[in-house]
Amino acid sequence: MNNIYEINSERKTPKYLQIIDSINNSIKNGKLKKGDRLLSINELSNEFLLSRDTVQKAYDLLEKKGVILPVRGKGFYINRTDINTSYRILLLFNKISNYKKQIYNAFVQAMGTHAVIDLKIHYSNTRIFSNLLENHMHEYDYYVIMPHFYEHEEEAYALIRKIPTEKLLILDKDVRNLNSNYAAVYQDFKNDIGDALQTGLPLLKKYDKLILVYPKLISYPNEIVVGFRNFCMAFNQKYSIIQEINPDTAVHPKEAFIVIEETDLVNLIKICRSQKWMVGKDVGIISYNETPLKEILQEGITVLSTDHTKMGEDAARLILENKKEKIKNPFSLLIRKSL
Repeated sequence: MNNIYEINSERKTPKYLQIIDSINNSIKNGKLKKGDRLLSINELSNEFLLSRDTVQKAYDLLEKKGVILPVRGKGFYINRTDINTSYRILLLFNKISNYKKQIYNAFVQAMGTHAVIDLKIHYSNTRIFSNLLENHMHEYDYYVIMPHFYEHEEEAYALIRKIPTEKLLILDKDVRNLNSNYAAVYQDFKNDIGDALQTGLPLLKKYDKLILVYPKLISYPNEIVVGFRNFCMAFNQKYSIIQEINPDTAVHPKEAFIVIEETDLVNLIKICRSQKWMVGKDVGIISYNETPLKEILQEGITVLSTDHTKMGEDAARLILENKKEKIKNPFSLLIRKSL
C-alpha cells in the first residue's frame, strides 16, 4: 500500500497536494480500485513524517470530491474511480523546428483536455538536460523525451534511467541500452533511409552519383550517414557526402542530392536554375522531412519523411491507454517530379 504514495520533502509542491496526486495517479494507473482501503491519517503521517493536519487536509479534499469515503471505525476507502484528473506532462525536446511543431501540435490535440503540458528544450546539451530533469524530477506524471545527444550521451542516458519506467515515454529516437520496459514512438534512422530509398531505386539509377548533404554545424543522427552508406554499397551506387551546398558548390548533371537543411535545398535549386538544368531530369533532389511547401515547390520535391503527426498522436494514445509499447513510426519516400 505504501508504494502508491510519492511524497518528497525536496519538492516545492505542498505535501497535501502530493498526497492527493499520489492517490489520483494510483487510481488512473489501476493500482487503486473501488473499495480499496487507504492508510489511516495516523499511519500516513507516521510513515512519511507528516503532520496530521497535512494528511487531514488532503483526505478532506478527496472526500469532498467523492474520491474517498470514510467508514467510521474502519478508515478511508476508495469510493469512485471515474475521476477526471489531468495528466501533468513534461515534454523535453531537443529543438524546435517545423517538424517538431507538427509532433507537438498532434500530441497536444490528441491529449485534449486530459493533460496539462509543459514544453522545454534541451538543445541536445546534456548539462541543460540534467538541470531541467533534476529541477522537475517529481513534478510530472509523464516525461516525454527526445533523446538526441551528441556529446556525453551515457551521462544523459543515466539521467533518463532515474525516471520511473511507468512515467517515461521516449520519442523520435529510441535508446537501445536503457534496458527497461518504457513506452516509445521512434524512428529507426539507420535502416529507414535505406528501406525508403529502395522504393525509388529505378529513378535513382538514372543518376551517376548520389550525394548526401549532411550538415556539420547542425547536429543530426549519425545513423543517417551509416544507413546512406549501407544503401549505396548494397546497390553499387557511386556516392559522396558533403557538408553543405553554397553558391560555389560544384554541381554536375546526372547527380542526385539528398538534403537535410532547407538552406541547402534552396541553394541547390538556385544553382540548377542558374545553369538552366531541369530538376528531376538533369539533377535529382530528395529533401528530408515533408512540408506543405515541398508539395508545390518545383512542381513537387521528393521527400524522405516520417509521419510527424502520427508520432504525436501515437505518443498521446500510449499515455491515455497506459500502454508500454514501442512503436516504430512510418517512414517513406514520397516521390515527386524532383527525382
